[in-house]
Amino acid sequence: MNAGTVYLSVAVGFFVATAVKLWALRKNPRNPLLWAVTATLFVAAFLFVTAAPPSLAVINELLGIPNIAAPIVYSILTAFDGISIVLLIHWRGNEDSRVTLRQTRLCLTAYGMVMIAIYALFVLGDAPVERLRDLDTYYSRTPWIREMILLYLAAHTVAAVTMIFLCLRWSRQVPGILRAGLLLITTGAVCMFGYDLLKFTAIVARWLGHNWDSLSSPVAFYLAGFSAFLFSAGFMLPPIGQGVGSRWRALRRFRRLQPLWLEIRREIPPTSPPPMPWWQPVERRLMQRERDIFDAVLRLMPWFDRSIGTQVYALALAEHSEIRRARGEADACVIARAVIQKGYAVPALPSEQRWTVSSIEDPEDLIDMSTAMLQSTRVEVTRQSNASAEHSARP
Repeated sequence: MNAGTVYLSVAVGFFVATAVKLWALRKNPRNPLLWAVTATLFVAAFLFVTAAPPSLAVINELLGIPNIAAPIVYSILTAFDGISIVLLIHWRGNEDSRVTLRQTRLCLTAYGMVMIAIYALFVLGDAPVERLRDLDTYYSRTPWIREMILLYLAAHTVAAVTMIFLCLRWSRQVPGILRAGLLLITTGAVCMFGYDLLKFTAIVARWLGHNWDSLSSPVAFYLAGFSAFLFSAGFMLPPIGQGVGSRWRALRRFRRLQPLWLEIRREIPPTSPPPMPWWQPVERRLMQRERDIFDAVLRLMPWFDRSIGTQVYALALAEHSEIRRARGEADACVIARAVIQKGYAVPALPSEQRWTVSSIEDPEDLIDMSTAMLQSTRVEVTRQSNASAEHSARP
């Protein structure tokens, strides 16, 4: 696979990542960090489109100036370096916003001046022979063009070292998927640094009369592509991973609440909307299920028997000595009995005889109650004994 194909393939990957972020911006258009990530990915995609050798030839031909594509690509690369550092600064955050603003201005000013200098040095120099793949080494001894090449490589090296330092320091302070993303960016920055070393080595070899151009063209080309892939993965992994993790937790909670929901679903107010279909976002389905459970529990409260709750709580606590679990079993038994009592039109209890369901006050405890609905033998005994008693009492 030639360098043009590699670069254009990388560009496609960055454009896809940009499209994903643009889609996210539709839901959160005022998120500055999301805008910064999107801009960074787009600049990276544009960089690899212009840096591909076929694109270089097209740019030179369209503008009618030999090698004019070189300062264009170098300036885009410099812009990408500066934006990436700024993105990491804002991503990391700082308690003092003035420090963040000062660091941002310093970075953008420095890299903006480098971009201007790149064009100025190209204008001062003379590069009449078009070179699409080995311009760095071919013109490594040409006045002004040599300085332009060294300047962009120096700026790129500073960016790589800065990103390695920032990401490594930050990765020690954060866990999980964010740490993994930072380590991927760090690895990409190491590859960037390796790219610069290969370029510098090939240039110095030319100065000494040797030909090590293979380090600058094919090897460095592929290393740059791999570096870009790692950067893209590093910036995309945390938001995607956090989104997947959030949905998985919501789905797990939704399923764990099913036993409780099935127990009391006939008490859900008739005015409540029907359950959402499976293709709806799981977060919305979870919110609906929790709301339905709360509404049904409120409707059942007049039939909550304090004596049943107290008895089950004491037995469960004596068995396994776990207060939260015992409370969940007691609440589950009280609800199971209330469903039967209300179904048989048994009169509501006086307020002083009613059991207070603690789980309705803390949504996290709903899971314990739902688990007890499915696993506790006391809940099943309560269902059977009350159903039998009510059935025999009926005329």
